[in-house]
Amino acid sequence: MKDLYRLLPEEMEELMIELGQPRYRADQILYSLYYKFPEGISEIKQLPKTFREALVDKGFTIGSTKEIHRIESKDKETTKVLLGLKDETPIESVLMQYPPKKIFGHPRSTICVSTQVGCAMGCVFCATGQMGFDRNMKAEEIVGQVIHFAKILDAKNQHVTNIVFMGMGEPLANYSETVRAVKLLTHPRGFGIGQRNITISTIGIISGIDRLADENLQIGLAISLHAPNDKLRQWLVPTAGPNSVKDLINAGQRYFLKTGRRVTFEYALIEDVNDSREIATDLAVLLKNNGSHVNLIPLNPTAGDFKRPIRKNVLEFERILYNSGVNCTVRVEKGSEISAACGQLRTDVLGKYNNKGNQN
Repeated sequence: MKDLYRLLPEEMEELMIELGQPRYRADQILYSLYYKFPEGISEIKQLPKTFREALVDKGFTIGSTKEIHRIESKDKETTKVLLGLKDETPIESVLMQYPPKKIFGHPRSTICVSTQVGCAMGCVFCATGQMGFDRNMKAEEIVGQVIHFAKILDAKNQHVTNIVFMGMGEPLANYSETVRAVKLLTHPRGFGIGQRNITISTIGIISGIDRLADENLQIGLAISLHAPNDKLRQWLVPTAGPNSVKDLINAGQRYFLKTGRRVTFEYALIEDVNDSREIATDLAVLLKNNGSHVNLIPLNPTAGDFKRPIRKNVLEFERILYNSGVNCTVRVEKGSEISAACGQLRTDVLGKYNNKGNQN
């Protein structure tokens, strides 16, 4: 069975020709998929009934996700959903909304998508990293997460404004499917979101960063650094190489030079681990005048004994960087009380399902 959400517009045209249909059928299907959100092929009313039936007979389907559970934050600005894939594997996605800049404007609606079921990177402070790795997700499964929320927002006369590949898994360890999803979501005949409204976050797969820089895309890149020296980084990120700090900074520079897009270094602040004044000074020396941006992320509660620094220490860390000429901000927290914030994507609901999504 093949999900029609997998096909790029050019591939959809090829399929129509192969099936003896006029080329314009491709745009009829694409418009319905990305703007009408049909539950099944039978709901694509622009197509003749006989052709809809023929698509079903040939094994084509629509959509690869089904909502299992939904939870909202108290302020209603963050929504986390547990989605079941076609093989009933459960994964998580998050909608984060921010107030509009204009009185009568739409809120900024960011979808945080997962690219893998679990994660093999093993970061010691990350809930997903501690759950192990199951499998890579297909592009249509990644796109399906965006479509799921797009339909919810459409019912409220709102729309998706940004997409971040920061959910479960390492996007660049699932490179081909991640890039296919980006192309589907940004194609003007597909979902049509601007490339600059998409950010891919990576723990630091150098070959993937360099490969992404050659894709001729204008998407943002966020690199999870978390330490200014290799010894500390290898403890926090067991898969890190012996020279990962320098290698990542150089890879970020190469990405910037090829794409013109400023790179963000993400830094999870952990109490008594990587939040001291000395470490902040070392980080400032490392990143001074390199044109990047540092996003400081006070650790969100996850499994283990790691703790969030007190606010005073977070601001002091930021001050040291800023006074040294490093562009930096402290991330606005979203969804921590529903375990939807950075590093938390392993909901308690998952405990009610086995690795195939069946309720125990």
